[in-house]
Amino acid sequence: MPGNRGGGTRAEPRPTCPQRGLGFAGTAPTGPNQHPRPPSAGQGRGVSTVTQTANRGGIFSRHSGHEQVIFCADEATGLKAIIAIYSTTLGPALGGTRFYPYASEDAALEDVLNLSRGMAYKAAVAGLDLGGGKAVIIGDPSVDKTETLLRAYGRFVQSLAGRYITACDVGTYVEDMDAVARECSYVTGRSAAYGGAGDSSILTAYGVFQGMRAAAEVSWGKPTLHGRRVGVAGVGKVGHHLVGQLVGDDATVVITDVDPRAIDRVREAYPTVEVVDDVDALIRADLDVYAPCALGGALDDDTVPALTARIVCGAANNQLAHPGVEKTLEDRGVLYAPDYVVNSGGLIQVAEEIEGFQFERARTKAARIFDTTRRVFRLAAEEGVPPAVAADRLAERRMAQVGRLRGLYLPR
Repeated sequence: MPGNRGGGTRAEPRPTCPQRGLGFAGTAPTGPNQHPRPPSAGQGRGVSTVTQTANRGGIFSRHSGHEQVIFCADEATGLKAIIAIYSTTLGPALGGTRFYPYASEDAALEDVLNLSRGMAYKAAVAGLDLGGGKAVIIGDPSVDKTETLLRAYGRFVQSLAGRYITACDVGTYVEDMDAVARECSYVTGRSAAYGGAGDSSILTAYGVFQGMRAAAEVSWGKPTLHGRRVGVAGVGKVGHHLVGQLVGDDATVVITDVDPRAIDRVREAYPTVEVVDDVDALIRADLDVYAPCALGGALDDDTVPALTARIVCGAANNQLAHPGVEKTLEDRGVLYAPDYVVNSGGLIQVAEEIEGFQFERARTKAARIFDTTRRVFRLAAEEGVPPAVAADRLAERRMAQVGRLRGLYLPR
């Protein structure tokens, strides 16, 4: 995959292994009663790679099922990042880079492990020849993000030699990917000025809307949100575009967001939208559809019993806070459109960028999310399982079936 590397010849970051536990190079594992030790001499930059060879407990059990977890640290720029590769069965692992001020390294690790698994399943269900990975950079993007930090991160991605391809996510934008690409060949989600497809939030929102149409067809007999009341939690990049799709389909839209500027932008573009104070007020509002479009874990033991909506379909990743929530939703008669099925439009876009992006071709593929969501609901009914379980089964079956072919030797 072509890239725009910086000029000159530089040595790649040298892989090192931590002396103990799961942590950044030169630190002990962090937890409630543990504190990182300062790096020793020569450990200002390091990458520690833990590849799963057996599920034998300890550090390996923390990322059971993942192929590889990489801890990246650069003292000079303040970079602390984790890259997780869940599976490369179908192809190189593709997934965005999230820049977020996690409360702890453990919280960042948990998030990247969950997100990378979701990306593998998302790619499989979307029919792409890609695996799943994800990266997180620990820090406040409004304070800590710099060109040199992003370029340092790019060199760590480059050191994986194409096993992981990155893109935008929460806290990162196309201009950030342009900076990463100055040191790395394996970057998508770049600006159009540098040959990329630009912001993927448009097709992500379009795919969520298609999934919502499929859910509406199951619930009310017609694939439209016309006359329905839809609550959107989070109206940033994706949520804003989703509101536009819904307004265009003559739905009544209710929104909330922690950022008042995001609300103001939506109200300026779509004056008919209603606003409530917070997510708690939104889920208790009189809704037909609830669309979580911010961070994960939106559906838990507190929110699900309070839901008034008959459908949950949103753009957020990892919406189910823990196993069992999908069954609670089903027991309450709430139709859940699995997050990684409906929000795969952005992944489809950046995957197209690898081969040479054409918007209409990508949009046509994203439109198929309607049929994919239908397949999930149909399989759920046939096998008597919640839609979340049905989606997992579709993904796992494709990974197993295609993965079997890798056992057939093809000479180069």
